[in-house]
Amino acid sequence: MFDAKIYIERRKRLKEFVGSGILLFPGNNDVPMNYPANQYHFRQDSSFLYFFGIDEPGFNVIIDIDEDKTILFGDDFEIDDIIWMGDQPTVRERAESAGIKDTATSKELNHYIKKNGKRKIHYLPPYRADIILMISELLEMSPERVKENASIDLIKAVVSLREKKSVEEIEEIERAVNITREMHITAMKMAKPGIYERDIAGAIEGIALSKGANISFPVILTVHGETLHNHYHGNKLEEGRLIINDSGAESLLHYAGDITRTFPVGKKFTHRQKDIYTLVYNAQKAAINSLKPGVSYKEVHLIASRTFAEGLKDLGLMKGNPEDAVSEGAHALFFPHGLGHMMGLDVHDMENLGEDFVGYKEGLKRSSQFGLAYLRLAKELEPGFVFTVEPGLYFIPKLIDLWKGENKFIDFINYEKLEEYKDFGGVRIEDDYLVTETGARLLGEPIPKTVEEIEDIRSSAY
Repeated sequence: MFDAKIYIERRKRLKEFVGSGILLFPGNNDVPMNYPANQYHFRQDSSFLYFFGIDEPGFNVIIDIDEDKTILFGDDFEIDDIIWMGDQPTVRERAESAGIKDTATSKELNHYIKKNGKRKIHYLPPYRADIILMISELLEMSPERVKENASIDLIKAVVSLREKKSVEEIEEIERAVNITREMHITAMKMAKPGIYERDIAGAIEGIALSKGANISFPVILTVHGETLHNHYHGNKLEEGRLIINDSGAESLLHYAGDITRTFPVGKKFTHRQKDIYTLVYNAQKAAINSLKPGVSYKEVHLIASRTFAEGLKDLGLMKGNPEDAVSEGAHALFFPHGLGHMMGLDVHDMENLGEDFVGYKEGLKRSSQFGLAYLRLAKELEPGFVFTVEPGLYFIPKLIDLWKGENKFIDFINYEKLEEYKDFGGVRIEDDYLVTETGARLLGEPIPKTVEEIEDIRSSAY
């Protein structure tokens, strides 16, 4: 945990944002895999961590703004619990570590809500079934209505606080990124013809665990990089293929790292692979060079997109005017996702609160254009924002065939030349950046990504 003063200050600002009413923060519970005593790895709710820091199941908090009172609800371990799980801090001790004065048992939460049922009760959109049912019972509403009745005022307040990272948070993110660096360099050194993707995926997840950390999302490591979120690890590596490794560690305090590197199974990129890789590298570089406060991330996305359209035209895969191609969305055949997303306690930070609250703002609507519609972060950048910069080029056979069959963007796409690339896969390069007062800076130690750096590592692996 951070110092209790940090959590006290965060809650103070939250109360000022919302103004009045009761704020209900359910903590996450243990979830059984196949019977109650065999449970999935526990992960606390990120907003609960942000405001209270308590990283254990079975706790809930009420912030009563009008009464200026914060109450931690939970139960002390009894002897049967201690036998199996060991002695644990009391509820009172946990409350003190978070700067909370008042405690109560879990059963008393229902009484507190019922006693104050006529007052405004704010809660965030729940994403777990047990929490939906809990809120449904507490507030006497059908489970179907729980999400729709989440507090917009509380969502906006939480986003406004969590979106700008403090010095302490940035230090945690950099710890996560530096563990992630070791994961990626290890993957580059391990890849050889004949081994399986799972050999590498398992090894790099083990690195995160060996640091006392965890992975911030399921590892994406695949020779089929044309599938954007490919979690299958059963392919055998073969000379001439490319590997996309999109993975990240989560720090001890649950802040995320999220990095992608693409590298060849062999010692060197092929000529064709080098062309595409260099184009993605150049697009990322152009995007990074444009990062500064006041610039919208939508425009940064379009800068990368125009770099792609110009480069693909040089390679004979696109044609016509690159500006027009991007304006009409033809480039999205190759770049169908957004340039990046906010990052912090969640790898897609606060996505459970609603992407449009996090990545957009009033007056800025999400585009309906294919590709651009998937942009998670579009609003103007501000100092303290932490986010990913992850351009990619993909050759998705079924999407190519669909657009070709529809004669889609035939003025911009050279479908005949594109047939030669349907077995290519994909390339993505991703790094994590912090917006500063004057520009932006890379988080964590640099991770090899130039063609020369990657080929040096790959050659030394043999």
